[in-house]
Amino acid sequence: MGGDTAQLGSLADHGDAVIARRAHYAEFYGDAPAPAGYGVVVGNCQAESLRLVIASDALPAVRIPAIHELIADDAARLHRLLDGASFLVTQPVRDDYRGLPLGTAQLRGSLPAAAHVVTVPAVRFAGLHPFQAVLRLPAFPEDPPLVAYHDVRTVAAATGLAIPDALAPAAVHAIAEASRAELRRREALGLDVVASDLFDPVIDDLARTVNHPGNAVFLPLGERIVSALGAPGTAVDPGRPILAAVRAPLEDWVVDAWNLDAEPRLDWIVAGETIPAAVVREAHLSYYAERPALLAAVVERMTPLLRTWADAA
Repeated sequence: MGGDTAQLGSLADHGDAVIARRAHYAEFYGDAPAPAGYGVVVGNCQAESLRLVIASDALPAVRIPAIHELIADDAARLHRLLDGASFLVTQPVRDDYRGLPLGTAQLRGSLPAAAHVVTVPAVRFAGLHPFQAVLRLPAFPEDPPLVAYHDVRTVAAATGLAIPDALAPAAVHAIAEASRAELRRREALGLDVVASDLFDPVIDDLARTVNHPGNAVFLPLGERIVSALGAPGTAVDPGRPILAAVRAPLEDWVVDAWNLDAEPRLDWIVAGETIPAAVVREAHLSYYAERPALLAAVVERMTPLLRTWADAA
């Protein structure tokens, strides 16, 4: 009986989550009318933040789920939405992404002929978190526990590789420049808006994690998108930190490397709760120990960063 009660509770929670999701994306699901002249912003977790800073009465934009959350019915719904859209802002997406017609060219094909399209980069910057990687491993879709990021020092410990706990400023700067160089490389493939220059000088508001930019990036990037769309108005400051539900540690040696006007933060902050970095480390060490094949895949993907840290020893 207790098991049945637990299952019913789980089903109820799932139902509540579905209802909340539909309410959050009401215009996307057709439960509320889309505003006249609407556009759409498509991409990863950064896309909603971009929508937030460009959306205004002059430039309305429908909130949609992140592209990696879309299922087949959602993809069909997105194409119907694009059929009436006045603009599309999108990160580059390969054709048939996750087996769905979500590629940039495929999305363009559903737009009216007069619609504007602006392509923007997906941003990663390691200058504030030179120990961190976010990985998408198709063979291992499960994220690590507590936070969905891999720390090179924890990975090294799991494999028995000796590396230092911190890097000298020159190494931190080199990792940051590698991030900028990779972003410039992708921008040079023909994107309409660039972001690589926004990461110099380095300030603490540039990034919450390696793949979550801060307001210091989103606001000027939003200005560039509005301008590229030829729209009136400017970017909208929401008056709060953007994409800030997860904040990685800002370590003292990183603060020193950039001479930041910020206090070091040794622990994670997730949804407003502090999670000690030591707790995350132990959870990840156990996670790797129980999944040797996954650890091998992580090591393979992180080899360049592991080598950088090992060379600094």
